[in-house]
Amino acid sequence: MGFKYIKTAMASAALALAIVPVAALAGQQDFSIVNKTGYAFKHIYVSEANNNSWDDDILGRDVLDNGETLDVSFGKGEKTCIWDMKVVYDDGESAIWEDLNLCKITKLTLRWNKSTGVTSAAID
Repeated sequence: MGFKYIKTAMASAALALAIVPVAALAGQQDFSIVNKTGYAFKHIYVSEANNNSWDDDILGRDVLDNGETLDVSFGKGEKTCIWDMKVVYDDGESAIWEDLNLCKITKLTLRWNKSTGVTSAAID
């Protein structure tokens, strides 16, 4: 799996400036996850579609709190476009998205609907 992540605050101008030189080396699958669910994510997994298991948790020991953004970066040589993603809340509940074309997605904004109990992803 050829990607890394950078956790950022939504309005971090300093980090935006730090990312500019890296953009030339970015993989076409790079994307951001914006947590607008009202709750923290304890784990996030991104694996190639049709993989029978999840790759490592890209958050490691960290969490992605509500209002935070996680930038996920792939190596320039990564060719796979279709990926699956799983997020796990701090209470153990989870949501899964399959067959995300990360070559065409730059941002996923995740929201939780209290009345339906469903986590949705708005794709940009």
